[in-house]
Amino acid sequence: MSSFDVTRFKVNKDVRSILDSASKVIVPRSRGHLLDLATGGGQSVFKVNYFIDGIGLTEEATVTKCKNGLSVNYHEEYMRRRDPECMVIGDNKDTDKTRYKERFNEDFDGVRLETYEWLKNQELIVMPLIAGDDEFGSPTLLICPANAAFFAGGLADLQGFIPEEEIGEEFEPKAIIYLAPPFRHTHFDGKQVVVHNRLDDIHEIFSFNLYPGPSAKKGIYGVLLNIGELESWTTVHASTVKVTTPYDNSLIIMHEGASGGGKSEMIEEVHREVDGSILFGENTVTNERIYLEIADTCELNPVTDDMAMCHPELQNNNKLVVKDAEAGWFLRFNHITEYGTSPQHEKLCIHPKEPLIFLNMDASPDSTILIWDHIQDAPGKPCPNPRVIMPRSFVPEVVSEPVAIDVRSFGVRTPACTKADPTYGIIGCLHILPPALAWIWRLVAPRGHANPSITDSEGMTSEGVGSYWPFATGKMVDQANLLLEQIINTPSTRYVLIPNQHIGSYEVGFNAQWIAREYLARKGSAKFKPEQIVESRCSLLGYSLNRLRVDGYNIPKGLLQTNYQLSVGEEAYDQGAKILKDFFKRELTKFNTDELLPLGREIINCFMNDGTVDDYVKLISMK
Repeated sequence: MSSFDVTRFKVNKDVRSILDSASKVIVPRSRGHLLDLATGGGQSVFKVNYFIDGIGLTEEATVTKCKNGLSVNYHEEYMRRRDPECMVIGDNKDTDKTRYKERFNEDFDGVRLETYEWLKNQELIVMPLIAGDDEFGSPTLLICPANAAFFAGGLADLQGFIPEEEIGEEFEPKAIIYLAPPFRHTHFDGKQVVVHNRLDDIHEIFSFNLYPGPSAKKGIYGVLLNIGELESWTTVHASTVKVTTPYDNSLIIMHEGASGGGKSEMIEEVHREVDGSILFGENTVTNERIYLEIADTCELNPVTDDMAMCHPELQNNNKLVVKDAEAGWFLRFNHITEYGTSPQHEKLCIHPKEPLIFLNMDASPDSTILIWDHIQDAPGKPCPNPRVIMPRSFVPEVVSEPVAIDVRSFGVRTPACTKADPTYGIIGCLHILPPALAWIWRLVAPRGHANPSITDSEGMTSEGVGSYWPFATGKMVDQANLLLEQIINTPSTRYVLIPNQHIGSYEVGFNAQWIAREYLARKGSAKFKPEQIVESRCSLLGYSLNRLRVDGYNIPKGLLQTNYQLSVGEEAYDQGAKILKDFFKRELTKFNTDELLPLGREIINCFMNDGTVDDYVKLISMK
């Protein structure tokens, strides 16, 4: 048993029974202690195995000890990405999510008690932490099998943790994560399942799989969203960056969007060719390439990577004020495929301050994990979701204090759109959205083209309200109202829309948002004179720019208004616009209820009646 007095954890009798019955309880002393536990005490390759009735000894993952950190790889390809259908609700409180009983035809209480009994027979890691921010967050406890220490280490890097010697005389958690990986096989047909059980005094999360995305990462997000729903605030799904021009002018941009929508990339340096130029895009029909020569790009100071807390005590002006809800960032590197693609990340990951935790990277014992060397899902098929968990304290020039948002951008993964194959890939490099339209985009939050972060990535689907709906436990309309009130109460924050992957027939990766970031920072705002913008041919896209000039280079008009591309044209554009609008109409119907704020119903009715951009401005003005 640990020398730590576990009675200092103020928990209910069921949890107390787990702690008293376990053969061993380990309370982590330090980050180094956690990393040592993750390798079974320093083994070169540590296998995370569980004996499963009817199956036998089953390998879930391997942890390889390397020079710059731990390489974690899952035995099954399915476990390398988050299953978007993994969340179910175990309680009877208000929710629009699938309840456990609806999906599995039985009450959750039975499996809940089975989980407790299984944990009683394990060697355990019990780790206290504060979910979210130390000032506004929630005391939380992780209870997990000791051989899954890499999971505990990942959670510690993502949210921070309280080392054994720093725990007070009494720690009373308001949330608990229980990790029981074998239940994936014994109860859930091999699927990722995370059950949220919202009791009156505690928020329980039962994680029945070892991929940290749905529970260590998004499960904690669900806790914060539930707190905000009860207290009338939210945590938005966004990266935030302070952008400083070569002339020392600064702009704060917050970038929202579904998984894969470019949040982490917004705080990343622009990628350059070997000669220093920027390959902005390549036409998928003609193979024409557009290069830019921008000698001096802006200085970037990251603020948030994925979860931006909008607590009411932070708000003090007409702009939205946010701070980071995380202690570390879950960075995806599928777009880094060779040396030199992202020198800043290569330096952070190859020579870190302390060893890091990598997922879905191919590495041998005692080697250096290279962030462009992704594990293969199949021969010639690299995993699309390689990750590193980066403590924000390791990131240079990071901003820790709250910041006021000048521009809220929204990112959408778009396929190529051509005359031969019209799609919804009609979004130009940068669109200006009236606030009412910005709200509509946040209600629908298209998941978009070839999403690398989740198991279901075909076609266009909705990530749901705020793009954080997959992690929320309550009701969609409540979150819709919170976002609308947030927009109304922050009239000085402006809104833009940015695609990634394709603009019409051009493949652009994330260049559109990097160039838009440079442009907006140099301009100093997202405010435009009437002659600088025009109503988009598709009103859902707000305003299009007549010109975008960065450092002496004009972006071709066809990349601002895609109907001007010869390989797209007006007919294919209009077909793509119809795909977008029809999809939005299907998704918005579910919000148009009596529970929605009256202004929200007006905005949705405006869209359903094919309102113009000017109609949206009349509903909420652009100040």
